[in-house]
This record gives sequence, C-alpha cells and structure tokens, in this order.
Amino acid sequence: MITKHLRPWRRLLLLALPLLALWLAPATARANTCSASMTDVVFDKVSPIAGSDYYATGTLTINCTYSPGSGLAGLLLPNVSVCATLGGNDYALRTMKNGGNALPFNLYTDASYAAAKIWGQGAATGTAAFNASLTALLSLGTATGSVTVYGRIPGNAIGAVPTSGGASTTYTASFAGLGILRYAFGTLVDTGCTNGSIATFSFQARASVVNDCYINANPLTFGATNVLSAAVRARTTINVQCTAGSPYQVTLNAGANGAGGVRRMKNPVTGEMVRYTLSATLDGGNWGDGTVGQPLGGTGTGAVQALGVFSRVDPQTTPTPGDYKDTVTATVSF
Repeated sequence: MITKHLRPWRRLLLLALPLLALWLAPATARANTCSASMTDVVFDKVSPIAGSDYYATGTLTINCTYSPGSGLAGLLLPNVSVCATLGGNDYALRTMKNGGNALPFNLYTDASYAAAKIWGQGAATGTAAFNASLTALLSLGTATGSVTVYGRIPGNAIGAVPTSGGASTTYTASFAGLGILRYAFGTLVDTGCTNGSIATFSFQARASVVNDCYINANPLTFGATNVLSAAVRARTTINVQCTAGSPYQVTLNAGANGAGGVRRMKNPVTGEMVRYTLSATLDGGNWGDGTVGQPLGGTGTGAVQALGVFSRVDPQTTPTPGDYKDTVTATVSF
C-alpha cells in the first residue's frame, strides 16, 4: 500500500523540475536596446528688432527594452543608465541659417540658460549632458523617460537678421544624427553609461523671422516769427526701425486742419489758419499719403533710420499773433 501511494508523487516531481529550470534560465529572445527621438525646437514669430529674447522647448524621449538578467537582482531590480549628448562643434555659436544669413541661438539642459548648461557633449567640453537612470517593471520589460530641451534666441544679438523678399522667413538648423544616446543595463545600482552602447537621433531647430517696424516722430516747431512776408522753414526727424530687408512706406496724413490738399496750423483761440507744407527733402514735393502728396519708401536695415522732415510756411497774409498748431499722424506700412 505504501509503494502504490509514492509512485504518483514521484512522477509529479519529475515533471515539475524541468519547468522550474526553464523559468530560472536567462531569457535570450530579446536584446537589451535603447532608442531616442526628439521633437523639433520651433521658435514662432521672431522679431529681430524687438530687443527681447525668444524661447522654445523640445522633448527628448528615451525608450528602452531589455531581457531579465540572471539572478534575483536582474529579475526584480532591472536598471538602465542613459546619457544624451549633442554633437557638432561651436557649441557657444550655434546658428540657424537661411541661405547665407544666420540667426544665433542655443540649446540648454535647463531653464537657467547658463553657459555651463549649453547642451553639448558633457563636462569634458564645458557643456552639459542629460543623465538619467530608468527602472522598469519586469512584467513590462520596458523603460521610458523624457526630458525637456530648452532653446533661446538672444534678442540683443539678432538686430541685423534679415527676412527674404519682405516676407516671413524660416531659419533652420539640422541636428541630423548629431544626437547621441549612450546606455548601459544593470541592476538597481547605477552602472553609468559612459562606456555603454550607442544610438543616434535627429531633430531640427527652426525659427520664423517676421517683418516688424517701429516709428517715432519728433515735434516740429517754427519758433517765433513776425510778418509772414518770406518763407519760414523748420526741420525735424521721423525715426523708423524695420527688420533688415523689409520694404516699408511712411505716410503723413493731411493733419487735423487740412483741407483741399493743403495742410494748415490753427489758432485755437481765434480759429485763424496758417498754411504750411511737409517734404522729405528741402523745399521738395509734398509728403503725404497718396491723397495729399506721396508716401516715402525705404528698406529696413534692422537699425534706427532717421528720416528728415522739411517744413515750410510760404508767404501769406499774416493772421492775429498767437500759437498756431497742427497734429499730423505718421504711419509706417510694411
């Protein structure tokens, strides 16, 4: 009776041992690998003359797959160390290009935008790298992480950057294959990734540079005069600043008291008028808006351009003494 009861249990044990041995064996069907991808860093509506910095971000995503290592730690505490660096030279002088024109910018590993945080090939070059340690559940066999890349265009260094043909212009920098991911698998203890495997990734930095203009008109005064028996002249300037390469037009309206194509200054007490003209040159043609005189055209340089305004009061009947004024609106179109 005892012999009959032992035989089934013995057969069951023999069947179970091969299954246990198979479960403990290291898996070999899947290689330990990591890959990286990154979104483009896109700057929108960059005005070279605004004088302000422009910012944009990109997202670097790292995906790793692995097979469980041998031993309990390899099964329960898998880990991968990853380092993401960016190749290419002149880290401090990165530029986006459009033809022969360059737009300076840089990429950083944090939002301090410090020189030491320029994203490059690591401490050996005086730049920063992304370093991380990823841990995943054994049942998933994968680890995923993401980091933010910070981009900045320095507003004080782009004043002369032009547009092309007076239209918004795209500047581009390609980092095709220059992103370098180094990785090494291990247990929960970080093994470092300096001597690990390598994968590469690509992305672009892009900026849309727009036409922009600013205008500022200085006051015009004739000073004191007596009888209007001879021409009286005065001069001032209109300051215009437009994106380099951007065509523009400056128009002057007829003024608050203009009538019939004639500009006039008014005495607010008596209502009397004094006729005068505005020109872009000394005693030149009437500077107006196409209805009264002609606009003045130009092309932006990125710097402030001082446009001369020449005014003349022709001989006419002298009105009652007093202050005579007019308000003229200067408009820049681009």
